[in-house]
Amino acid sequence: MAENIFVDRADQQDETDSGQDTEIERERLERESILETGSVPKTRGRHAIHCLTVIGQIEGHVAAPASQKATRYEHVIPQLVAVQEDPEIEGLLILLNTVGGDVEAGLALAELIAGVSKPTASLVLGGGHSIGIPLAVSARRSFIVPTATMTIHPVRHSGMMIGVPQTMSYFERMQQRITGFVAAHSGIREERFTELMMNTGEMVMDVGSVLDGKRAVEEGLIDELGSLDSALRWLYREIERGGRRGRKKSGSKHR
Repeated sequence: MAENIFVDRADQQDETDSGQDTEIERERLERESILETGSVPKTRGRHAIHCLTVIGQIEGHVAAPASQKATRYEHVIPQLVAVQEDPEIEGLLILLNTVGGDVEAGLALAELIAGVSKPTASLVLGGGHSIGIPLAVSARRSFIVPTATMTIHPVRHSGMMIGVPQTMSYFERMQQRITGFVAAHSGIREERFTELMMNTGEMVMDVGSVLDGKRAVEEGLIDELGSLDSALRWLYREIERGGRRGRKKSGSKHR
């Protein structure tokens, strides 16, 4: 009898040690994920939320300089697939403070976020400029802090280009892709977004518009002013309602 008790206690100790090792390994992997990609795989609140950060420049096929903060789209794509496929992840929170970047990489990420069937919320902090705008509106619910800004401007090109009509047509089609996506996933009309984008009276060295948090909401670009708490409370509410729904309707929140 005493021998059986001893064996049972030894087994329990082994299970405890194994559980501690697993917890240590999980914490190590979480730290590595935060350092490498800036993401938190699963928060430990009431529901398991994956936190994705989009900071600095959105890096595409060409690597950004080593001295520049960048979000690499090849790091973000697998995370978004994991959010969709992992049954333990219940929602997605995207935190944005970006200057913009590669158009095709930004649109690719925005389309993936829009295609996630679980509750998704975005929060613009600091700035959500240029191609960061489609990323901000791609979530099912978008928030912005009052002090954040969003810069709307036409597509730019930093490399060499050929001065022929085909080049202009290519840029126009690219701009239409961005404008169409933004209008389809927010409450702003295409015509109004284009008007803000081509504004010549607001930016000294460029055309376009800079919207602070309040004005971004008034224009229908972002759903509401809010904070981290606002975004998380909305996610929790949607998860508890069983919120697997389709994308937002175009123009439904236009003011």
